[in-house]
Amino acid sequence: MARVIHVFRQPDRFVAGTVGEPGDRTFYLQAAEDGRLVSVVLEKTQLTVLADRIGSLLEEVQRRFGAEVPESPPDDLVDTEPLTVPVEEEFRVGTMGLGWDAESTAVVVELLAATEDEVDEAVVLDDTEEGPDAVRVFLTPPAARAFAVRADRVVNAGRKPCPLCEEPLDPSGHVCPRQNGYRRTEDS
Repeated sequence: MARVIHVFRQPDRFVAGTVGEPGDRTFYLQAAEDGRLVSVVLEKTQLTVLADRIGSLLEEVQRRFGAEVPESPPDDLVDTEPLTVPVEEEFRVGTMGLGWDAESTAVVVELLAATEDEVDEAVVLDDTEEGPDAVRVFLTPPAARAFAVRADRVVNAGRKPCPLCEEPLDPSGHVCPRQNGYRRTEDS
């Protein structure tokens, strides 16, 4: 079957979001343009890495190419709305690619479907007919900054960390390895 590449050159929206309760959330990326909507599932760590790398790429682009990159996203690009429903998974992300398109002065994010086979790096950011399905999104530097800020907010909106071990605290309780099964009371 031929590879499907969903390309969003001027997306109306590209956001990260979740479905589910903290501790049991599924992370999604959604791209929308001209009535087209694609949602893909990814891991929390993948989202964290993507947001960090976009920030690093924007700094490098500003340094090397003199591109105008805002320190924080403009108010009109801050998106606090939930994911567009229905959220229908196109695929689960396996490999991610990130680049700079000097011609269109845009950050390019590519998300490739997870596959049993090892992905040849040559298919990332390429239109070859062989390889996993993909979503390719072109973002202006301000839109990329807005995406990274929202992604950080989505990741950090989960369970609060334990002040001792930094593992996530569950609403039902937490057995902290740093306490060795011993709980202090205010009297001790």
